[in-house]
Formats: sequence, C-alpha cells, structure tokens
Amino acid sequence: MSEIKAEGLRHVYSEGTPFEKVAIDNINVTIPHGQLVGIIGHTGSGKSTFIQHLNGLLKPSAGTIYCDGQDINETKKITHDVRFKVGLVFQYPEYQLFEETVAKDIAFGPTNMGLSKAEVEARVEEAAKITGIDGSVLSKSPFELSGGQRRLCAIAGILAMEPRILVLDEPNAGLDPHGRAEVRRILAEVKGAGVTVVQVTHSMEDAATCDEVVVLNQSRLLMHLTPDEVFSPENEPLLRESGLGLPAPLRFALALEQDGAEPLGDPLTEDELVSAITGRAATSGEVG
Repeated sequence: MSEIKAEGLRHVYSEGTPFEKVAIDNINVTIPHGQLVGIIGHTGSGKSTFIQHLNGLLKPSAGTIYCDGQDINETKKITHDVRFKVGLVFQYPEYQLFEETVAKDIAFGPTNMGLSKAEVEARVEEAAKITGIDGSVLSKSPFELSGGQRRLCAIAGILAMEPRILVLDEPNAGLDPHGRAEVRRILAEVKGAGVTVVQVTHSMEDAATCDEVVVLNQSRLLMHLTPDEVFSPENEPLLRESGLGLPAPLRFALALEQDGAEPLGDPLTEDELVSAITGRAATSGEVG
C-alpha cells in the first residue's frame, strides 16, 4: 500500500529576490494507493513543480509531503530511499537518458540500488517487455531512437526500479496516436500490477480516463474529484476560466443535443461516445 499526501504544500522560486515567484501555494492532496490520477491545469499553474515534490526532487518552501505516512524530507536517507519508491519520468526524455545503450540506461537505476547483475538484467528484460521495447533496440544508443522510443526508454528506466508510485510529466506530449495508445496501455498495465500512477497532462481526454483528476489553477488547488464530477457540463464555465475545457467527446455530444438531437449522456472518451451513438441508433432501429 503506497499513499502519497501533500499537506499545505507551497513552493516559491527565487524567494527573497526581485524574481520571486509562487509556483504552488497551500496544496492539500491525498493520492490513494492503486489509483490513476491525472493532474491538469493551464500552463504555469504549478503542475510540474507539484510532481517534482513527490519524490523529493524539489523541497517545499512550506508544507510537507508524506509517503506512507512518513515525511519524505525528514532526513537525507529517507529522501534518498523514497526516490526508488516514487519514480519520476520527465516530460523530455533527454533529461534522463545519458548512457551508451538503451540497456545500460534502463539498468542505471537498478544498478544504483545495489542489486546483483542477474537481478538487474532480469529487471531490464521485464521493463523492456512492459514498454514494448524490442530486444534489437537495447544495444542501440538512446539518441538514435525516435522521440516516442526515447519516451518508452525513459519510462522503462523508471519501471526497472519497480517503484510503488509512478509519476509522469506529460507522457503523451508530442506523440502520434499510436504512441499515445501505447503509453495508455503501459499505464493501464502498471496500474493493474498495483502501482499508483500520477500523470500530468494537457489532454482532457487522457484526464477523463483517470480514476481521479486534480485541477490546479494559478498555483492553487481548484478541484480534486472524479472525471465525471470535474468534467460535468456545469463546471464548463469554471474550467474555461481556468484555461481548460471539457473533453472533445463531451463537447461533441452537447453540441448535438443543442442542435436538437436526443441526449447521449455525458461521454468523456471516444469509446463512450461511440457506444452512446451506436446504442441510440440501435434503440431507434437504425442498426442491428
């Protein structure tokens, strides 16, 4: 069981200087074990700053991060240990890739954990399998790979440490539809194995597939609810004011309803929209 909790979290960059900027302020969030949690917010709302506190990469100006009830910044050893428990994948994989080969990059974390050579090799093999990295790619330089492949390599390097909490910053950014589907598959598999998953995303559709959604606005917590609650039509004005909006499938369904079509419910994903449309067509005798 791995729960992570932010209590009164505040971070100020360049504090005490003319360039002082409050990035996050009084954030109180509990991320329960085994959940897939999406974090959304306009650019500059504090999303990336927030998640960099979850494994001690950044230390709060005020407030506390707890992992399984323990203050992760209480001692240097606790902070060091939590970085193997809470794995962070950056938005730009180049920040994490530096070894000569993909295999060595994936092996870096497990090696630093003091594992045996056989255990490290087993973890590299398993992480490559989960992320769909072909064996022929393992001997290549990570910088020979496409952007999507580098993203998978960075994810594999974190998974090889077998974290109990996986945190990703914009894992689908810049990927084509196939790449986005592959990342979604990986996150579903990891969550299915009992790992808590936290992902920052600009995609309302990706956020809609999560168990819970955390909404940040102007450095503060705006909402922490289920996708159905966050993306209810009643919340559209508030989301729009925050530089966000409703998922495209829901916008489409509402537009049809405004044009006189019968309501399709509130579909948040493409699959839900297709199911609602085909179900309505079958009911009216147009298909089947």
